[in-house]
Amino acid sequence: MRNQRATTVFGVTAAVAVAVYQFLPDVRWLLTAVQVGIGWASGAAILAGALRMPRRERLPWLCFAAGVLCNSTGIVVAAAADVWFGLVDLPTPADPFFLGLYPAVAGGLAVLIRRRDPRTDRAAFVDAATITTGFGLLAWVYVIAPRNLGDQMDRLAHATQVAYPIGDLLLIALTTRLLRSGGSRGVPFWWITASLAAFLIGDSAWVVLGNMGDAGEALATTPWIARLLESVFLVAFLLFGVAALHPCAREVAAPADARPATLGRGLLALLAGASLIAPAVLAAQTAGGRVTDGWSIAFCSATLFLLVVTRMALLLRQVERQAEQVRELARSDELTGLPNRRAWNDELPRALERARRDGEPVTVAILDLDRFKHYNDTYGHPAGDLLLKSASAAWHGVLRQADVIARYGGEEFVVLLPAAGAEDARRVLDRALAVTPLAQTFSAGLAVWNGRETSDELLQRADAALYAAKEAGRNRVEVAADQLSRVTA
Repeated sequence: MRNQRATTVFGVTAAVAVAVYQFLPDVRWLLTAVQVGIGWASGAAILAGALRMPRRERLPWLCFAAGVLCNSTGIVVAAAADVWFGLVDLPTPADPFFLGLYPAVAGGLAVLIRRRDPRTDRAAFVDAATITTGFGLLAWVYVIAPRNLGDQMDRLAHATQVAYPIGDLLLIALTTRLLRSGGSRGVPFWWITASLAAFLIGDSAWVVLGNMGDAGEALATTPWIARLLESVFLVAFLLFGVAALHPCAREVAAPADARPATLGRGLLALLAGASLIAPAVLAAQTAGGRVTDGWSIAFCSATLFLLVVTRMALLLRQVERQAEQVRELARSDELTGLPNRRAWNDELPRALERARRDGEPVTVAILDLDRFKHYNDTYGHPAGDLLLKSASAAWHGVLRQADVIARYGGEEFVVLLPAAGAEDARRVLDRALAVTPLAQTFSAGLAVWNGRETSDELLQRADAALYAAKEAGRNRVEVAADQLSRVTA
């Protein structure tokens, strides 16, 4: 309850602070103080939330706190460098602080992803690579390449300029991978995702304005537009703090028990959009009358094609695995784990054909737990289910390695005994009768295949022997009396 109150108080206070920021007078140091105060308060909130967690769960939140504190500190460093020293050209003393956000937050995301998905998820990796590759082409064409080709910048300034879009690409990759991870998707998870989205939106807005030339510079210096863009980053700071203070923040790093791989409509649309970026850029440059990034577009297109093919192969493998699991489930009894009637009906004809080919005997037995209905009515259905599971496991343990036992229905089981005549089969079933658990017994009927009869006819004779065992007093094994001379191939 206290944690929820702290989250609410911080969230409301933060929202009011961002709203008030829009109406503050245009005083450089006042605006800087408010921005830095919001950033530091958010970092402190993240640290407070992390300290409430067990020590081993704090690492990703400490990384987030470091990134937010570092980035918000860059605001005051930038203001001081400008006002006191006139340092506005890249690189400025503030750039290391601004750039510190990316490795710190990326490290926290990597830890979260690893803890949520301890096992490697190749499909999620391919999805993240596809989306990052598409946006990487945009970053190259509209941010990195123009700086390299058009501006007379020294190497350090150019490296600083390029580091920002590279950091954004890193966050895009890890955000996509986080969204594809298993584990909890509670409120803190979505606050983190929204914070990352706000950082990316803010950076993208500055890139767009930077590529608009004089018009973009005029817009960027317009007070209300500048305040709005700055507020995007402030909101990003605050969302991290709200996520860390939430009572369910610990669950963000909790591993997933089992999460089937899915390809929802939103993810499919995002993958399709990323895959279409390369042809869209080519179309835009062709319409402009000059293709300036042909090799980059070709490389990106080839990479995206290979990633899509890889994703299709992974999906195909997943479908094949699921189909195999469905086939196995269709042939297994849900309660006992033994083969079910369908699997038995497939196996028995094959066993008879092998016996005909090899000239060996084969025996079939039908087992029926004695007075099972009375046991069920007396002790209840859960106890009856436990008896079925315990009995089937005990019987399976004393059968020969080549024997097959299946659940035929209800309390009735069938046993296939290859290369066994009546006496050998009786000895096996006597062992099974002796290990029947919970002081219960069964009746069984044996029938040795005569070499000519069908599977149904063989089972009918075993079933007749079963009823003979019940009529004789139960708790016994009977051999089919009307045994015919066995004919071998």
